[in-house]
Amino acid sequence: MGKYILEYAIIGAVLLVILLAVLKANKKDASMDLNKLVEYLGGKDNIIKTEVEMSRFKVTLKDVTKANKEGIQKLGAKGIVEIDNQLKIILDKESKQLKKYIDELK
Repeated sequence: MGKYILEYAIIGAVLLVILLAVLKANKKDASMDLNKLVEYLGGKDNIIKTEVEMSRFKVTLKDVTKANKEGIQKLGAKGIVEIDNQLKIILDKESKQLKKYIDELK
């Protein structure tokens, strides 16, 4: 009976280590996504102004042709509307986080 308890404890410890590794990897991916979004917008020097309207992230760009709209959608954007030199990107909860991240970069 004692042998089985030890085996279950080892299995539990291994599963806990795997779970912690997955959670840590997900946190790194979140910050990488913000870096990737800035890159897909043409870099921080291409961004003139940012605004957040509920779930929409509105960004004014120097050169909108530098923006990779397909890449932005692959990162999870629900939709993108281009008007002149602006992009309105539906990002849900991430909109405020992205604006704060870009404001800190500048």
